[in-house]
Amino acid sequence: MRKLFALFAVAMLGAAGSLLAASPAAAHGYVSSPPSRQALCAQGKMACGQIKYEPQSVEGPKNLRSCNANVPQFAELNDDSRGWPATNVGTSLTLTWINTARHATANWEYWIGGTRVASISGNNQQPPATLSHTVNLSGFSGRQKLLAIWNISDTANAFYSCIDINIGGSGGGPTTPPPTGNCGGVGAWASGTVYVGGNLATHNGRKWRAQWWTQGETPGAASVWVDQGAC
Repeated sequence: MRKLFALFAVAMLGAAGSLLAASPAAAHGYVSSPPSRQALCAQGKMACGQIKYEPQSVEGPKNLRSCNANVPQFAELNDDSRGWPATNVGTSLTLTWINTARHATANWEYWIGGTRVASISGNNQQPPATLSHTVNLSGFSGRQKLLAIWNISDTANAFYSCIDINIGGSGGGPTTPPPTGNCGGVGAWASGTVYVGGNLATHNGRKWRAQWWTQGETPGAASVWVDQGAC
């Protein structure tokens, strides 16, 4: 009887482990205002795939500079050519996070291209369910892509949100993407050249912008390069 009970207990633990392994990961957090790309997907304002069901799940290793945290099923978040609407803002911008799982926080970072415009300590504390930060965008103007990063203190991961904004725009409403221009003055991409965030290059008749440091990664094939339109 004792042996039978032990076998039953082992079987129950195994079943419980299988259920836990099959359960989806807990939800986490994203920027809701101004609407991030995943927020626009969740609101049905953009045609999107899986991300529209889980805007809070853009999680990946720390120190990335991508909108999708390098998660393949969220790759559309990296596609600047999709016509993401930009919100008109001033140089003082308040951003609001929705945190569906309140992880102890190392800090929040905000980046435009290769420039970190703000870093706010989380003091290794749990944030509230909603949280707002005000960042200073002086020195930037026009259409920009702001990358918001929530760095968790007790794991190696972070959560990522990209927000399209038009700094100095009026009315607080959405704008359309800028028209594509020519490639005058922009040099051709070269595999041996080092590019950093914000650098431009031309390749196959199109202009490309690097999102972070890169060398030898081909525009159109590597996510580091963002398509800026035909020449």
